[in-house]
Amino acid sequence: MAKSRFEYVKKFELPDPLMPNTYIIVRIDGKGFHKFSDVHSFDKPNDVRALDLMDTAAKTVLNEYKDVVMAFGESDEYSFLLRRTTTLYNRRRSKINSSIVSLFTSAYVFHWARFFPNTPLLYPPSFDGRVILYPNIEEVRDYFSWRQADTHINNLYNTTFWALVHGGLTTAEANKTLQGTNSKDKNEILFTKFGINYNTLPEMFRKGSVCVRSLSVEEPQKSFPEQQAAHGIMTLSIGPSSSGNSNTVLSRKEKVYQGTEGSPMVLHVDIIKDLFWSERPWLLS
Repeated sequence: MAKSRFEYVKKFELPDPLMPNTYIIVRIDGKGFHKFSDVHSFDKPNDVRALDLMDTAAKTVLNEYKDVVMAFGESDEYSFLLRRTTTLYNRRRSKINSSIVSLFTSAYVFHWARFFPNTPLLYPPSFDGRVILYPNIEEVRDYFSWRQADTHINNLYNTTFWALVHGGLTTAEANKTLQGTNSKDKNEILFTKFGINYNTLPEMFRKGSVCVRSLSVEEPQKSFPEQQAAHGIMTLSIGPSSSGNSNTVLSRKEKVYQGTEGSPMVLHVDIIKDLFWSERPWLLS
């Protein structure tokens, strides 16, 4: 950048580094998506096309930023977890937040026609973003448990609400019917009035979407122990050379998997219980 007498204005740019050695979560949320979903005729209560589009945008973020090791999405929201030791953009809050939310938004627009081929995009969607820091594993797990619990609560309400509306009630009448009800009441309404067993609905709706990278390595030998991958260790065995020298010494190299390699994949699983995390220790390492 050329020097000039105007360069003093750079002093007004305040540094905004995030606290080191903390977990970074960036949560993005659709702005005005109630209107957006109505204008673009989303299916209610859940539009698989819209959810798949959100998942695709999230995978775009994981493909671009290797230090984003996990993401969780529901409805018009997605949360991205960055490695505790990340130095992305020197941990500058504004750069991390703006880069992730802008990439997600552009990917959403870029892939729109793939999921809505017969629905033109009538105006640009937008997402806001925020950055949260958590010092310990417990808080990170509780954060994602909170978001998945919220997914269930919102989906149960929306499923019951739209069942009532499709059944003939107005939106005002459906809202009034559900006032003061708990989960048991909503399940009872769904089953007795509409024959819907909530627990048999797609897990995508009930549990949200979890985006992580798959652990895939080329296996030189078929005896590669899968249980080591489950514990975050990729062990590659290098066998004898083609010369057939019996004195060749076998060597083993171990590499701790960090969750930054491999292709992003979307799961619809329980992330409140321990199993998901114990199978992927690298997420919180």
